[in-house]
Amino acid sequence: MSKFSLFGKFTVLAGEQNIMVNILLEAAESMADLEECEIYLVNIADNEPDSVYVYEVWSNEEAHQASLTLEATQKLIQRAKPIITGMERISTLKAVGGKGVS
Repeated sequence: MSKFSLFGKFTVLAGEQNIMVNILLEAAESMADLEECEIYLVNIADNEPDSVYVYEVWSNEEAHQASLTLEATQKLIQRAKPIITGMERISTLKAVGGKGVS
């Protein structure tokens, strides 16, 4: 088994971390019915008040790309754009197993 995984970082305007967290949590909710999305985890770091990290595990890269074209995803992207000051794909990984990954 080999899954497509992403670990990414969003940098946002000062004081907007909670708004970005909420937008990304909405994204996670919108993925609930997508079997191809196995994990969508939103994270923050105490020492980075203007950053939000997302860890995703997908059945394959194509499923991830397809999710970006969904209407719900596009609406969330439009809401987030004004507060995003940077995006970084920290790593693209191949999940090979463990708790939470089928």
